[in-house]
Amino acid sequence: MWSVWLSVISGLLIVFSTHWLYRWRNPKCNGKLPPGSMGFPLIGETLSFLVSSKSIDTPLFVKKRMEKYGPIFRTSLVGRPVVVSSDPEFNYQVFQQEGKLVERWYMDSFAKLLHQDAARINAGKNIHKYLRTMILGTFGTEALKEKLLPKLEDAINEKLQCWSKLSSLEVKKGTSAMIFDFTAAQLFSYEPNKSGENIGESFDNFLQGLMSFPINIPGTAYHRCLQNQKAAVKIITNTLEERKRNPEIRKGDFLDQILADMKTESFLTEKFITYMMFGLILASFETISATLTLAIKLITDNPKVLQELTEEHEAILNSREDADSGLTWKEYKSMTFTYNVINESLRLGSVAPGILRRTLQDIQVNGYTIPKGWALMVVPSALQLNPKTYEDPLAFNPWRWQDISANVTAKNFIPFGAGMTSCAGADFSKVLMAVFLHALVTKYRWTAIKGGEVIRSPALGFGNGFHIQVEAKHDG
Repeated sequence: MWSVWLSVISGLLIVFSTHWLYRWRNPKCNGKLPPGSMGFPLIGETLSFLVSSKSIDTPLFVKKRMEKYGPIFRTSLVGRPVVVSSDPEFNYQVFQQEGKLVERWYMDSFAKLLHQDAARINAGKNIHKYLRTMILGTFGTEALKEKLLPKLEDAINEKLQCWSKLSSLEVKKGTSAMIFDFTAAQLFSYEPNKSGENIGESFDNFLQGLMSFPINIPGTAYHRCLQNQKAAVKIITNTLEERKRNPEIRKGDFLDQILADMKTESFLTEKFITYMMFGLILASFETISATLTLAIKLITDNPKVLQELTEEHEAILNSREDADSGLTWKEYKSMTFTYNVINESLRLGSVAPGILRRTLQDIQVNGYTIPKGWALMVVPSALQLNPKTYEDPLAFNPWRWQDISANVTAKNFIPFGAGMTSCAGADFSKVLMAVFLHALVTKYRWTAIKGGEVIRSPALGFGNGFHIQVEAKHDG
């Protein structure tokens, strides 16, 4: 009798498992799903996605599947069904229909760090509009023109002077700390020298750790991310509480304005403010530092680029009536070749492996259906390193930007996203890089010491770091 029941139970388990596996590999869809594979149950193709490649090219995970399935394919990452797109026309359509076809969405590891679930992220247009207005008010074009430009130049000059006294500088770590400190200072008047701990220096390669498998065990890269996040959140929380206890404290920063608005905006809770500010810092220091490090690496390896860049910036100095005056907005706008260098670094860098959205309805594309509720990943590197769009796409060629039309870049150059929710810090990123390059090439010379191998894991990184020695120019 027991053997009969055991046979029945075993048979049911086999039937159930087979059906479950079939449903995993063939998700429900009111139409035809894009081609692809869902990988193993639960983990999907996550392990393949996280494999590092020693190349600046599009991640192997995406490149191999594009060759096999075409520009749009399906997969599963960390248990979530995902459609990956490198189709410029479709991507453009999606970004233009933000809030109708798709909404912003983060992988669980990002959402956990920012303590924001999808409902909170997409809580309403009014919240997004408010935050975008606040960010532009602090880091946008007008703020840069009126007050941030000289502050940036002073902060960069101070850092470069410190670095010139070191026997070796790991560029990504140094620039990450510099940008972290500057951004945090504008947000909540953070002063690393007075805090007792310069946490900006601990955020090196944060994005790579965040893109690792999300296992919170001591010794893992993801665990280090969580520990660093906790340290930053603690400082922000302490500052917020101190300001609330002492309303007479006025720093004229982002936090001052937020605290004033808490009286009228119900969504501005202490928790929301804390993690929102951490998110802003994360978005700035990680992406800008990686792109800036890549730019310095590429310039170092291309003497012709360095020569033209130096000539442009020395011409700015030579045209001044007062040689000791700081950079002006007019001078920044005159940096034509510098702007080309920055664009080319952004094109090659594609720091984040993808821009994520979640579908709000079934979407039809090229005869396929992307089901409602699925994640959509737009891959900037697949667009920006496409040989059909950019000749010799892996070559560092700033001069290519002299002839590229706006029609091409509108759909094939998206370092800051696209559409209504493009990055509000785009101008800040470009100005910071331009000011840094100005100070670097006019006042210093540098030598590559070791490292600098570009990797994608799948975020942009540098194998064994990129170490240089910085030396002040004694001839002026």
